[in-house]
Amino acid sequence: MAESQIEWTDATWNPVAGCSQASAGCTNCYAMQMARRLEAMGVEKYEGLTRKSGKRTIWRGIVRQDKASLEIPYKWRKPRKIFVNSMSDLFHAKVSNKFILSVWKVMRETPHHHYQILTTRPDRMQHALQNLIGEILPNVWLGTSVEDANVVERINYLRNVRANIRFVSFEPLIGSVGAVDLTGIHWAIVGGESGASARPIKEEWIDEILEQCLDNPTAFFFKQWGTWGKDNKKRSKKANGREYRGRTWDEMPNIHNQHAM
Repeated sequence: MAESQIEWTDATWNPVAGCSQASAGCTNCYAMQMARRLEAMGVEKYEGLTRKSGKRTIWRGIVRQDKASLEIPYKWRKPRKIFVNSMSDLFHAKVSNKFILSVWKVMRETPHHHYQILTTRPDRMQHALQNLIGEILPNVWLGTSVEDANVVERINYLRNVRANIRFVSFEPLIGSVGAVDLTGIHWAIVGGESGASARPIKEEWIDEILEQCLDNPTAFFFKQWGTWGKDNKKRSKKANGREYRGRTWDEMPNIHNQHAM
């Protein structure tokens, strides 16, 4: 586990390493380049997980289950918000049911932490919660990624999962999501893409998500503009900052008043 610079969490925990691209939002996934760096640093867990395709680093589709990492959360006494598998996807087809249950056991036995699980495969998540896991942990938040209107059906799978907190990460936001049903969604994270190959984000795409959050209500968190600013000019992520509509948006779900639905 490592302390995280991701604005909406405190730490990351990666019992699984490696992935494969699920949709257009995965094209420039930071985890692919990070896995390559970790391999270069001699971290065995990430060896051979990526390959070069032209100038890009991409996943090979290899997924590793790291049993040793299952012990890490027990060592953290201070409560933390923990992003689960920032370098993979717990509900990837190559992660076994047995290992998913092992991860659930750790989260059950460390209730002082809040775990944030984000997937691009909410169909498997829904199936696993209903047919494999069969329990609702109040300290586990379940979410899915939606980058544009082509994958908004992921929200329907998420909504059908019983959980105290359901969230959607609209990051990288690379297109309009249109009218989406945020009923039963407690939290929305919005962010633009960063890096040399980043695709632009448009202010009107953010506007439509915010307005729909206000209608529900769903807590709204604006993570970053990324490489492209609201004036459609390319700058560093730091230079573009996090202000939207003249302020920062750091809303979080109310973890004390939620009930599993």
